[in-house]
Amino acid sequence: MTASMTGGALGVVGQLLVVLGVALVAVGALGLVRLPDAYLRANAVTKAAALGLVLVLVGAAVLAPGLDAVVVLLVAAALQLFTVPVAGYAVGGAAWRARAPMDPRTQREEGTDPTDDPEDPDGGCTEGTGP
Repeated sequence: MTASMTGGALGVVGQLLVVLGVALVAVGALGLVRLPDAYLRANAVTKAAALGLVLVLVGAAVLAPGLDAVVVLLVAAALQLFTVPVAGYAVGGAAWRARAPMDPRTQREEGTDPTDDPEDPDGGCTEGTGP
């Protein structure tokens, strides 16, 4: 194989990875608009953003000409895989603590209710309490 054939094949693979990543991010954005509650939206955006952005970064690493660029892009992809799920979990937890309404079709664990917080014996009720 010559260098030009390898570069052409790598170019196609890199472009394909970038296009797939952008498509996943677009699907996540569509989920953000179309899904009925905050919990499903956070789930869709977290999954699509993590995988989509990682595919874009890996595709850019395949297309990048230098070792420095490849290392930086792969480190960024690895950091995405560690930080995006934590952020999604934090968004879901914040929605839960804020008692964001849940669509009736959303499946949840039995016995879980935002008012059943063991750390909050009043069940979130602040009525009639004061300093």
